[in-house]
Formats: sequence, C-alpha cells, structure tokens
Amino acid sequence: MAIGTERRGQSGTEDLGRPLVARTGMPSVSETIAQPALGKVSGGQGPAQSAGRGWLKARLGQFAPVLQNPKAVFGVVILAIFVTLALLAPVIAPYDPTDRVGSRFVEPGSEFWFGTTGSGNDVFSQTIWGARPSLLVGMLVGLATTLVAITVGLSSAYFRGKLDDVLQLLTNVFLIVPGIPLLVVLSGFIGSAGDGWFTDTFSIGSIPFFVLILSITGWAWGARVMRAQALSLREKDFIAASEISGERSIRIIFREILPNMASIVAGNFIGATVYALGAQATLEYLALGNPGKVTWGTNLYWAGNDNALIQEAWWTVVPSGLGIALVAFSLVLINSAVDEVSNPRLRATRDIRRGLKTLKGVSTTGRATPVVRENAPARTPTAAPAGD
Repeated sequence: MAIGTERRGQSGTEDLGRPLVARTGMPSVSETIAQPALGKVSGGQGPAQSAGRGWLKARLGQFAPVLQNPKAVFGVVILAIFVTLALLAPVIAPYDPTDRVGSRFVEPGSEFWFGTTGSGNDVFSQTIWGARPSLLVGMLVGLATTLVAITVGLSSAYFRGKLDDVLQLLTNVFLIVPGIPLLVVLSGFIGSAGDGWFTDTFSIGSIPFFVLILSITGWAWGARVMRAQALSLREKDFIAASEISGERSIRIIFREILPNMASIVAGNFIGATVYALGAQATLEYLALGNPGKVTWGTNLYWAGNDNALIQEAWWTVVPSGLGIALVAFSLVLINSAVDEVSNPRLRATRDIRRGLKTLKGVSTTGRATPVVRENAPARTPTAAPAGD
C-alpha cells in the first residue's frame, strides 16, 4: 500500500510546520469534501444532490466514502438485519428455544416457519436466539484480538531490539501451531482448571470462555501484519520529527503511527470477527461447547446428533449455517469496500473510470490507467530503401 507524506502550502508558500502524517488509511475529511472535478463530470449531479452528499460527508467524516460504496451498503444492510433480529429475539421469536413445542422433524409450514428439530424445538426461535451469543462472541473476539495485535505489532516495530525478538518469537510460535488442535487443547485445559473464580467465569461454553480461547489463538497474524506496516512508518520523517521534539514513545505510537493504519486495523477486526464465528461453531459442533445453550454452533451440533440429514430434515441445518455464511459474507463486503476506499491505487482507478466512462474511445480494462485514444489517420506503408 502506497505511503507518502504531504505538505500543504498557503499562498504558494509551504507550511514549514509539522507535516501531515503519511496516510495508509481512509482519506481525511478535507479530502472527502474536496472531490476532484473529474467526478462531477461523470456524475451529472445537480446542486441539490451535491449539497446532500456534501452534508453527508461533512457529518460522517472519513467514513462517508465507505458508506457510499455499494459493497459496504449491501454488507451493512445484511449485518444490520441480523443484529436487529438478535436484539428483538424476545419479541420476534414465537416460542422459547428450549421448549418442546411440536413433534420431531416437522417440515416448515404456517405453524412452524422453519420446522422443528429432532427434539421438537422450533427451529426459527432457535435461529433467532442463537444469533445473540454468536454475534456477540464474534464482535468481542474481533475487538480483543485487534487490541492485542496493535499492542504487540506496534511495540515490536517501534522499540525493536530484544523486545522485538521476544515478541516475534512468541508470534511465530502461535503462527506455526495449527489452529483447531490448539483450540481443542485450550478448551480441555481451561475446562478442567478446577474450582474457583476462574472456572466460574470461564465455564465451558460461556461467552468469556470462547472470547478467551479464540483471542489467544487469533491475534498472531494481525500482529505480524501491523508490525510490517509500522516498520515502514517508523522510518518516515514525521516520526523522526516527533522524536526530536521530545514526544513520548506511547504518544508517537498511538497518535502518529496508529492513525495511519486505520484500514489495516479495520481489516484485522473484520477478519478476526469472521474467524471467531467459524471457530466457535466448529468447537460447538465438536461438542467442546455447552450443548445446553442455544447458539448457531449448538444448533448444528444437535442437528448432527439427531441425524437430521439422514432423516432428510435439511431445515434444521440450513438456517444456522446460512446465518453464519451471510454474516461472514457481509463482513467481507465491508472489508472490501474499506480496502477500495483506503487503497490509493484502487481509489484513483475507480475515480478515473467513473469520470471517463461516458467518453468514447476509453480503454478501462486491465490494471493500467485508462487512456483516451484519439482517432488518428491510418498510416500508409512505405517501401524500405533498397540495399546497396
């Protein structure tokens, strides 16, 4: 990702003060509002539309370009639907998810929209209630792993030396150990830790239990990526200027380096959330959770335990599995939109194509910058001069 510094002058004179930070993240508010004239040519927007977009950008700041991306809008809508359903589960769900309300494996119909399970539970109620812990675990794990990755990656890149060696050794250990076997071992170890406050707090299948084990196994890759980006920013002039002026190391890390890694931090959070959704469902399907609690993973566990697919009761598997897939898909769309907005190459190519798409003779294929080709008269071949 391209990194560069920038100075802005006034009245033809450069500002000799502190340079603007090198940006690898999303564009600033000023960049967002001051769009190039090329975009206006292609949009064909009237004053009212321009004023409305300007008001939105001024209010939302650097997130406005992301929210105007079609991928991000579609992803946010899907995610908002699932979050709303999870929050309104007591109102929307017609039955208690643990109550037996019908016969075994009743097909979807007017009484039971998603049918019933092998134990006679309502699948629709289980799907709605199961979204709550699954989404909460995913978001908390994404937040926890991102914070650990930021702390380890930036500290390792900035301080270097022995601290860097120790942190990189620890990161490499977690990177090379297979994820699922490590999760299984941690689950068994934490679940058999004995009596006490720790066992009570991190009981098997509880939300703190999954947040702890998934955070332990999920921070290493993000820390490696952030360290690599922070090492590049560490050599920039504005970091040297901050050190010379006497700024504290903590302030330089979190006020100078970290803001320039906004897109990487956002991508790490989204990736960790997707990882947590899949890993939690995997552990619960392998009976390493609490089967008595209703989550998307335990729904799949009970469907397998009741031989639902053998009984051709596909409706007990599809809702929870589709819920995990759609939430992951929405997060991937949002991550892709963030990358399109924050990546200077992708942003420049998109703006140029948008501005030139209404013109004739424009080549926009491939990775090269689009070029307007003028119609030139055909050349007449000339005979080569005869040799001596």
